[in-house]
Amino acid sequence: MARFSLFPTPVGDCGIAWNGDMVVATYLPEKTSAETAARLAARTGATQGAPPAHIRRVIRSITALLDGNRTDLSFIACDFSGVDPFAEKVYAVTRAIPAGETLTYGDIATRLGDKRFAQRVGQELGRNPFPIIVPCHRVVGANGRLTGFSAHGGVETKLKLLAIEGASIGEPQGLFGHLPMAVKPQ
Repeated sequence: MARFSLFPTPVGDCGIAWNGDMVVATYLPEKTSAETAARLAARTGATQGAPPAHIRRVIRSITALLDGNRTDLSFIACDFSGVDPFAEKVYAVTRAIPAGETLTYGDIATRLGDKRFAQRVGQELGRNPFPIIVPCHRVVGANGRLTGFSAHGGVETKLKLLAIEGASIGEPQGLFGHLPMAVKPQ
């Protein structure tokens, strides 16, 4: 039986759902904790419960990342059984983007074999059941443009997450050519 729990982070109360040893979903904060819990329960069919030790480790790691620490989340086992095979490939490429770095939708599409998949990559990331673990906030539009973000707060939330990680985005022209634009924390 799937369970879920909310946990405090520097960006608000996030949610995690699990079944056995597998994470089945994560959720970024909504306006209120009650709204986060309701949406996570509706999405997963899980009931609220106390996280076991391995899920507490996942929670500590996600919280550390959202606290600005370079934390590797690759150890987290996610249940991709209900995910389309193309989406699973998108998530694998996205999951490999290190904290503080970004790729474009086109970059991911190219890595999957065809730059024309860029729009489809964006659609799959919009349905990402594992935000933060599958760091869709690290995927930007061409030339670093910040495009839509499906989490509450949209692009503002994406900017906040990138700022926490110290990411540089875009290629604005500077006096000496292309200079990366650092995302500044708010």
